[in-house]
Amino acid sequence: QVQLVESGGGLAQPGGSLRLSCAASGSIFSWYDMGWYRQAPGKQRELVATVTGTGTTTYGDSVKGRFTISRDNAKNTVSLQMNSLKPEDTAVYYCNVHVPGLSRNYWGQGTQVTVSP
Repeated sequence: QVQLVESGGGLAQPGGSLRLSCAASGSIFSWYDMGWYRQAPGKQRELVATVTGTGTTTYGDSVKGRFTISRDNAKNTVSLQMNSLKPEDTAVYYCNVHVPGLSRNYWGQGTQVTVSP
């Protein structure tokens, strides 16, 4: 079993920055994919960014060039640095661990990010 705890959400102004962190505990292996998804009110959950165990990253089109994902396999953590924030980045952000080959996903409880003047 895997448990995920997010931190770092909050309120930011347009153009500002926030950093999200997610700590994973339980049966975590370095070859698991880790990432972030978000869900805004009335919208479907969407990909923000993922990183594989070997460091390959994938970003959603709307965040490319502004957000950076990183992971620390020794600490079982994944972080998301969010720069140049826009009001449309407002959403609940969820940490995700994906087990390749088993199509198994674990989710955190979510952390609110609000971008507003």
